[in-house]
Amino acid sequence: MYPSPMAGSSSGKQHVFQAPRGTRDFYPAEMLRRRWIENAWRQTAVRHGFEEIDGPRFEHADLYTVKSGEGILSELFSFTRAGGETRFALRPEFTPTLARMVAAKAASLPKPVKWFSVGPYFRAERPQRGRLREFLQWNVDLLGSADDDEEAKARQDAEVIACCVEMLRSCGCSSDEINIRISHRGLANQILDAAGEGAFNDYKNGLAFIDCLPKLSAKERREKAQELGITPEEAEFIITAVEHPLDLDNPDFIYRKTGRKDPARIHSAKWINPAGELKSLLSNLNSMKMSAWCNLDAAIVRGLDYYTGLVFEVHEVSGKERAIAGGGRYDKLVELFGGAPTPAVGFAMGDVVLANVLQDKGLMPSDEQLADELGLRPDVFVISTGDDASEDALLGVVAGLRQAGLHARHTYKTTRNVGKLLKEAANTGARFAAILENAETCALKDLESGEQTDGVSVATLVELIRAGRAT
Repeated sequence: MYPSPMAGSSSGKQHVFQAPRGTRDFYPAEMLRRRWIENAWRQTAVRHGFEEIDGPRFEHADLYTVKSGEGILSELFSFTRAGGETRFALRPEFTPTLARMVAAKAASLPKPVKWFSVGPYFRAERPQRGRLREFLQWNVDLLGSADDDEEAKARQDAEVIACCVEMLRSCGCSSDEINIRISHRGLANQILDAAGEGAFNDYKNGLAFIDCLPKLSAKERREKAQELGITPEEAEFIITAVEHPLDLDNPDFIYRKTGRKDPARIHSAKWINPAGELKSLLSNLNSMKMSAWCNLDAAIVRGLDYYTGLVFEVHEVSGKERAIAGGGRYDKLVELFGGAPTPAVGFAMGDVVLANVLQDKGLMPSDEQLADELGLRPDVFVISTGDDASEDALLGVVAGLRQAGLHARHTYKTTRNVGKLLKEAANTGARFAAILENAETCALKDLESGEQTDGVSVATLVELIRAGRAT
């Protein structure tokens, strides 16, 4: 049960507000973990040659309805200004913004475009484990240059997946714990073509049925099929095709595995060669030493309408969490927003599920390790012994150290007990403590080794601390 956003006395003199449902407050410890994840995202993307971009936190709502219809607004935080008519929406994802940005400057952009972004996103849905109304997301996209070259697309698909894998590896995950489940929208649509005429509503109902199969019992599958207008025979065909191992070397494998005798429909489908594209992708992933992380799974279709080929999701092997990341190929989206035909592939990874996985596996560093890795540990904690000369020098010494580029702190407590202040210094994670003797000299203590040197000139503090030594 969630508390009321505002509680207080009936007189109205006191109000206690809670954070909105599905959002988070980031206190210093939580902010450290957030920064560490963002840092891992950025470092991985930069190592793989992607450049950082960003867009507005809100867009014209039409950016989302043009593809998905007015019904999508119920899933978004949308609004109009007081007295205004234009409807805006807080961004639920980045891909439409990306497509708009590429379309606007397509002629002047170098090809391929390799961009990434990190920022907050918003979804108006019921909060639950792994899914909040406000979250952070890492988006990695590669656009252009592949045209209709199947092998070039496969290389780009593999490069994007490799970036995702390397980020997880850098956090301590292994292929025994994390799996990249790969499929192809063409493969799913071929299965639906082969299943029968059905009430597939331009594939949407059939894709929805495939997408939910891993989550449903046999009884729930029958009920879902009926709800979507799929006959029991069609449903059985789809289930059998999806759950059998994929044989990419057999062009009629869908029918052979399911017992269908007539493969004619597959050759009239608009999806020419999903098996060939998947084989090329797996070959490239093998060359990049990523094969151990990846496997084919025909149940992966992804919910968004704009995918045109490869689709993939990143899952914890235990299945305890939602997908850690997901993405695919969207070759028609830039064109939809007024740009030239532009082949494109990308993925998004949210911080909520990723943090859950890292915490559960003991891979999230301690607060002390996080501060160290992020370069946030204080270099020096300056201590006054309380005598007049030391007290008078304190603020000037701290200011001088900060002006020299060091992270310097001091106490705000009234005590001048050196033992207690050394404990406070250690609790901040400071590397050194400088105990002022007067304006010119101090005792410099290495808080890691315990080594202390008295009579150190304050003028040499910066040099000694940068050198990492007490003498």
